[in-house]
Amino acid sequence: MSHIQFTRDSRIELAVLLNARKNQTECASILGMHRVSVSNEIKNNKDKDGVYRGLHAHQRSIMKRKKAKEKYRKLNDKNLRKYVVKKIKLRWSPEQIAGRLKKIHGKTIICHETIYQFIYEERKDLIKCLRHQKNKYRRKRGTYARNAFNTSLKIRRIDKRPEEVNNRSRVGDWENDTVLGKEKIKRILTSVERKSGYGKALKLDIVTAEIIHKKETELFKNIPKSKRHTMTRDNGVEFGDYDRDLENKTKMKVYRANPYHSWERGGNENWNGLLRQYFPKGMYFVNITQVEIDRAVRALNNRPRKRHNYLTPREIFNGVVIQSRT
Repeated sequence: MSHIQFTRDSRIELAVLLNARKNQTECASILGMHRVSVSNEIKNNKDKDGVYRGLHAHQRSIMKRKKAKEKYRKLNDKNLRKYVVKKIKLRWSPEQIAGRLKKIHGKTIICHETIYQFIYEERKDLIKCLRHQKNKYRRKRGTYARNAFNTSLKIRRIDKRPEEVNNRSRVGDWENDTVLGKEKIKRILTSVERKSGYGKALKLDIVTAEIIHKKETELFKNIPKSKRHTMTRDNGVEFGDYDRDLENKTKMKVYRANPYHSWERGGNENWNGLLRQYFPKGMYFVNITQVEIDRAVRALNNRPRKRHNYLTPREIFNGVVIQSRT
């Protein structure tokens, strides 16, 4: 079997497989990797609580690689150090020194960030030679990898959901997403309760994270607190970073499905498919009204489901008990 490197997507897929109770041999077979590679990946990149989480593992791997390369970015070469000190004393800026070395050698010898780091950590006596002496140089922290890692820490992933959410043992756990019209800019915001299949839908004439957040907040204010436990949503930019604010306003814990894993919100995906019976793909949503959407939602909520022994989603959601006639 050829050696395959773990990527961001394969790490996320591995986390999903482990969450589905697949053993390491089964995971390796599905991913097309050797079992030892899977074992080492889990061992090296799992979280402190012993749980392997795909995005955390990927960011941890990136940080380890960067840390391993740090020693090669130091000013360890004696001649290079001497050259840098000499030019700094001549009032050359770190950018000028790095640029000149690259011009002479045809490749990057040292970057200006390393020179700044050297000055502020090892040769503070050279600070006076810098043009800007008052502001202590700080290495930029805004790299894509760090930003992505910091963002991932703010998101509560689906693998942290309580077991009662996964097994649909209570009413009050929701999933949501948007359904697109042909014009793309107009959508329907859908929210579906996992156990009952009871749904809500709102038309969006303008799609922004702020508008969706406002609509969601208003929608769940009209639902009893006893039926508001969790919300699991997609990773689309239309939901923005309002998870914590939504939690504060609705008292529901918000979880995010893993990227490109729509089946993790299976109830909502299925409900959206049923809604498409009324608003099919290729239809312009500019021509539909909230009244028409409400009519379709009522029809779906009052349609008997086989998985409920032919009770309706509305009856399950409201706890209605129907006695069979004898």
